[in-house]
Amino acid sequence: MIAALLIVAALAADPVAAPTAPAVTTPASAAAIADTDLREFAAIAGRKVVGRPVGGPYPNADKVLLIARDDKGYPAIAASIGFPVRQSLPPPPATTLAVIRIHQRYETTIPGPTPDDIAFVAANKLPLFVIGEWARPAPMWEVAWIDDAVRFRTIGEVGEIGPWQD
Repeated sequence: MIAALLIVAALAADPVAAPTAPAVTTPASAAAIADTDLREFAAIAGRKVVGRPVGGPYPNADKVLLIARDDKGYPAIAASIGFPVRQSLPPPPATTLAVIRIHQRYETTIPGPTPDDIAFVAANKLPLFVIGEWARPAPMWEVAWIDDAVRFRTIGEVGEIGPWQD
């Protein structure tokens, strides 16, 4: 009985702080220019998909990969889908940090991002990596929203970057 009274007295003398609610973390909004690790991940993971067939109802579909971060903060492919050629991509989910679009054929006079690719970046302000499946090694471009305009640059085989172009 005395031990119980001592415990109650000790608790009354040294109150325990009320538990605090865990901090709520919201995902950071996607940057206009991809972080270096996202760019290198896109260069390696995106090119691994080059040459693989696309399943589904579209015989000549572009491959689209959505990049997000896993629970440890590393880049990961959140989704992989086939998408009709010559069609603008819809807005991706809010957790998407960048998008990779792999074109089977080039549609422009000079190989590079298509008008649909540029329109996607202008509408969503989200980095887009465009990879050409028509050549080996597969050429790659990063398309980004910079200074209120869409610009693009080449990306080398392991993520090295070229100058921005309009």
